[in-house]
Amino acid sequence: MATYLDFENSIKHIDEDIANARIKADTHAVEILERDLEKEVQKTYKNLSDYQKLQLARHPDRPYALDYIRLLMSDAYELHGDRAFGDDLSIISYIGYINQRKVIVIGEQKGRGTKNKLKRNFGMPHPEGYRKALRIAKMAEKFHLPILFLVDTPGAYPGIAAEERGQSEAIARNLYELSQLKTKTIAVVIGEGGSGGALAIGVADRVAMMRYSVFSVISPEGCAAILWNDPAKQESATKAMKITAEDLKKLNLIDDVIDEPLIGAHRDKLAAAKALGEYFINSLEALDAMNEDERLDARYNKILSVGAYKE
Repeated sequence: MATYLDFENSIKHIDEDIANARIKADTHAVEILERDLEKEVQKTYKNLSDYQKLQLARHPDRPYALDYIRLLMSDAYELHGDRAFGDDLSIISYIGYINQRKVIVIGEQKGRGTKNKLKRNFGMPHPEGYRKALRIAKMAEKFHLPILFLVDTPGAYPGIAAEERGQSEAIARNLYELSQLKTKTIAVVIGEGGSGGALAIGVADRVAMMRYSVFSVISPEGCAAILWNDPAKQESATKAMKITAEDLKKLNLIDDVIDEPLIGAHRDKLAAAKALGEYFINSLEALDAMNEDERLDARYNKILSVGAYKE
């Protein structure tokens, strides 16, 4: 069963009417209702607030990293472990082909259903997850394979065990190493980009966000709790923080916004995967036109430009 957000209620009612009309084999009614649905989708999604975009970024039906990997990759083979402590299943990695191009995909996986969410630790990586990502990124560099990072986490796991194993060092190490990795890298925020947990696999030659994704230093709930001592003010915090793809593009903190379907990736996974795949391949072709020194210089200058200002 599809999950509808509060602002999607009108769409839900039309969907239900279409389902009933199909049961009755009333093709004429289906045609009329589908036209109504298209108009309602345009009306609803053309005027989304920042908070509604945040809700879409967290939608339980939104495609996760593993969904995109299954839709985009052929001959995919999973890679495991950090070769030091363990295999963190909130970070997944596959080697395979996208559009006949051999690549490595590294992503954060949230999981669906209670059992799978626990298995994936709700998409919050431990230090061994980030060390696993770095190990595989280094392997990609060795064999000259481009990397696609799929960012989707509420944040790095904040538990005591993670701190004992060096969570902050693992994140900092990834920022340092990925900033000078010699292979081509593209990072895409597909849902939530939460703080250092997202940055740890978010340093790349190209950084993009899906249309209804968010990228922030803290969750809106956390921001509201700190600033106003009231987590219920998360809607105001979301607007003030400027965390949507459009806002971050205007601030030059990301390179591109990927046009997932207007109605959301959760309602058209195939079209969303196609848009992501096309962006990845087109970006690789643009990077192919640069030599290694040019590409590394461009990445370095882009990183240095973050936070720059003029008086």
